[in-house]
Amino acid sequence: MIYICIPTYNEGQTIGVLLWRIRRVFQDYSREYEIIVYDDGSTDGTRATLEPYSEVIPLTILRGETCQGYGVAVDKLVREVSRRTRYARRDALIMMQADFTDQPEHIPELVKRFEGGADIVAAKQELTEAPAPVRRLHRFAEWMQRAGLPKTDAADPFTTYRLYRISVLRELLKTIGDKPAVTSTGWAANMELLLKARPFARRIENVDLAPRYDVRTRQTRVRPVADALNLFRFSRRARLLAAPAGGAA
Repeated sequence: MIYICIPTYNEGQTIGVLLWRIRRVFQDYSREYEIIVYDDGSTDGTRATLEPYSEVIPLTILRGETCQGYGVAVDKLVREVSRRTRYARRDALIMMQADFTDQPEHIPELVKRFEGGADIVAAKQELTEAPAPVRRLHRFAEWMQRAGLPKTDAADPFTTYRLYRISVLRELLKTIGDKPAVTSTGWAANMELLLKARPFARRIENVDLAPRYDVRTRQTRVRPVADALNLFRFSRRARLLAAPAGGAA
């Protein structure tokens, strides 16, 4: 089973089309799949848009009554998939954005690396066409890495588009109990989950997957100053966030 996990906040303009594109991918790709959307207290038409799709595709909708942020959404999705999977070694979670930046047509490439033995598959995304705020934040993130952030084996540890073997996430959740899997927000949340899951993964692979910023219907939500400050705060505790050494079960 491939679980496609989508954190969502006010993506009513794109989420329906994205779900349909994922459905088309799996019509031509013989793998069992389920889509799980976490709606983080959206105030636009996201909820109304999602409802009809649950009748025609394998879709589960999780809802937060108020917006609690990206990190909370990631934590909820990781725990839900870990709870419901029957074959943790054979199943995978793919995290992707709801705004068309991450392309559903790239899912088979992520799964191919997973079926080849990778426990984590991380997208390496070229940002030459990204909006200026995204490029500025990415340059700062690269500087932070060189300045001493822990190694993750991922070429781009801040990207959202990533596949995890669910047994790796289950082992992580066993070690932290009821504590949140992710406490950071924004890009730092993506790296935090990767740092915590890495000790339980035998192999991490990178794959070049070009994001699309030209098809989004809204402006980027990246705030270079505020998000850079979040990354800086994260870097001060990043070495303490890695899970204890262990192996995937």
